[in-house]
Amino acid sequence: MKPTSALTLALLSSLLLLGSIPAAGANPLAHDVAHDAAPDGAQTAPQSSSGSWIARYQARVTATQNQQPHWITPLVTITPRLEQELRTDFVHGYTPQGYALWNYDNGKGLEVIPFRRIELLFNTPPFFNHLAPHTNDGFGDVSFLSKFRIYSRNEKSGNAIVTAFFGGSIPTGKNGNGSCCAIVSPTLAMGKGWGLFDLTTTASGTLPVTNAKGLGHTVIWNSVAQYELAHTGWRRLFWPEIETNANFFLGGANDGKVTTYMTPGVLIGRVPLTHPSSGAPGRFGLTFGAGEQIAVTSFHALNHNLILTARLPF
Repeated sequence: MKPTSALTLALLSSLLLLGSIPAAGANPLAHDVAHDAAPDGAQTAPQSSSGSWIARYQARVTATQNQQPHWITPLVTITPRLEQELRTDFVHGYTPQGYALWNYDNGKGLEVIPFRRIELLFNTPPFFNHLAPHTNDGFGDVSFLSKFRIYSRNEKSGNAIVTAFFGGSIPTGKNGNGSCCAIVSPTLAMGKGWGLFDLTTTASGTLPVTNAKGLGHTVIWNSVAQYELAHTGWRRLFWPEIETNANFFLGGANDGKVTTYMTPGVLIGRVPLTHPSSGAPGRFGLTFGAGEQIAVTSFHALNHNLILTARLPF
């Protein structure tokens, strides 16, 4: 069994335990939740001290998520919303020479909300399976990410959000499947919704800890437009989207070059997997989706990247 598979099974067992315990208060699965929850910056009532530690933790997470829009996390663009889930992605693309490449997991993992306004992401390294000759398979670099939600308003009080990220990667890749050096990446993300429609955009830059002259810097600009088919009924689960994913290279071997993808896709979720005694959907659910990254610039490392994603929010 691969290390990522063992870790996924262990995390899944923990999620099943957490998902089976109903959280007090409203649930972010449904659109008729308490959308009048206090926004960031407002005074909120203290959480009840009754119940188990897990129940109190889940109640606080629910209250935190009810203060932000209830959109779905895009395929590629990192959402400014705070999420708590286990996620894995699979990407299949083609090099300019026509050789296929599989990226298993795509550097995803466990996302938790340990404190109000804060999310931490613990990602497993991706595994690259090359079909080109004279290339070696292997794990990529370990990455991490933290989010701090600066501003948020749910659907009834503004439907908008602004979040700062701080991420990075550690050079653990094998057989040339990672970077030579550690890299940190600050990001600013924001989104605005209007009814069933929402827009999200993120801007970030890579800052190599060492060898900055050799690696250069990359400015990453992602944007996504999403449309939820309905607020109620089975159609509320369907979210078609279109993304733009652009990389601007400054310095290094690719100085002055630009790679841009258009990424159409569709996401389905959250599908509730538990129902507490109250009859309302539980926190534990399933979200999945697919899309394809299509290069619209002549310079690109991969093209026609089929992206498959599966998430277990809890």
